[in-house]
Amino acid sequence: MLRRFGSARAALDALPRLSRPVKPMSRRDAAAELAALTRIGGRLLCWGEPLYPSALVAVEDAPPVLSMLGRTEVFLSPIVAVVGARNASANGRRLARDLAAGLGEAGIVVVSGLARGIDAAAHIGALDTGSVAIVAGGVDVVYPEENRGLYDALARDGAIIAELPLGSEPQARHFPRRNRIISGVALGIVVVEAAAKSGSLITARFALEQGREVFAVPGSPLDPRSRGANDLLRNGATLTETAADIIDQLGPLLQGRPPPGVPAASRQPRLKLGPPRQFPMTDPLPLAPGGEDGALELIVEKLSPTPVAVDELVRQCQMSAAAVATLLLELELAGRIERHPGNLVSLR
Repeated sequence: MLRRFGSARAALDALPRLSRPVKPMSRRDAAAELAALTRIGGRLLCWGEPLYPSALVAVEDAPPVLSMLGRTEVFLSPIVAVVGARNASANGRRLARDLAAGLGEAGIVVVSGLARGIDAAAHIGALDTGSVAIVAGGVDVVYPEENRGLYDALARDGAIIAELPLGSEPQARHFPRRNRIISGVALGIVVVEAAAKSGSLITARFALEQGREVFAVPGSPLDPRSRGANDLLRNGATLTETAADIIDQLGPLLQGRPPPGVPAASRQPRLKLGPPRQFPMTDPLPLAPGGEDGALELIVEKLSPTPVAVDELVRQCQMSAAAVATLLLELELAGRIERHPGNLVSLR
C-alpha cells in the first residue's frame, strides 16, 4: 500500500475503495496499545523506520509493525539464527550454547525463538554478547513458562520481538509465521538437531527463499533428532562444528565486525550488561518436577546414541549428582543406556 499510494495517509484513504475493504484500527485503539506497550518498557518498530531490522526490510512479507522489549542497538550488529529441537539432547544443548558463545565473541548477535531445548541454550550462550528472541505470541507473553528467567534476562540485556499484539497467546499457526522473521533478520541460520518434520526445517526453508545461508550440525543417524539436520547437509547446507565454520562461510557479509582478538570492551555498539547472574540455577534439585517418573523422562530426553558426560547431565537436569546416579542405574538395569569410559553414558 505504501509503495502503491506513496504515503501512509494516502494508503489509509484508499482502503474503502479496495475490492475487499479493510477496516483500519481506530486512533483510540492504536493509542491504547501504544500506551500499554510503553508501560511495560516496550516500543514499536515500523517498516521503513531506521531502527527496523535492516535485513528484514528486504523480505517480501516482512511485518509492517513489530513490538519490541529490550535494546534496539542489537540490530546494529550482524545477526545469525540458531534453532533446533525442543527435546534436544544434552550434547545438542551444549553445542548450541558453545556455538552461540563463539558467535558472540566474534561480535555477532544470536537470534532464536525462546523455545525450550536448542533455542534456550543458544540464548543462554549469547546472553552476555547480545541475543534476540522472536516470539510467537505477544511480546508480553512468556512461553514456555519455564523460560521466564531467560525472558527477563533477554528483555534486560538483549531484545524480545513479536509480530502479534500485546496479550496474544501463542498458537500452532503462529509459529511458522514467527519462523520467517527469525530467518529474515539474520544473515544465516544454524540448525542443531531437528527431526525430519520440524519447525526448524520450516525456518530453513524460509531462509533459502530469502537468500540466507543455511548451516547444519551433523548428528548420529541413530538419533531421530538428527535426521532433519543431516538431510539439510545432503542438500547442500554448510557442515558446522564450530562458530569459526559459520564466520568463515559468511565472510564478506560480516564486514564491519570487530576482528578476532579485539577485546569486547572496545566493540561498538556494545550492550551494557546488568549485574552478574547465575543462569541457569546452580542449586541442584533432589529430583525434577513430576517425581521419579518425570525425572526419568528428563534424563532420557537429554540422552542420545552419542555419549555424554554424567556431569553434563547433572548440570542440565538441575538435579543432585546422587539422584542422577540412581536414575542412570535404573536405566542401565532396564537395558536402556550404555556406559562408556570417562564417565560417559548413551542410549542403547
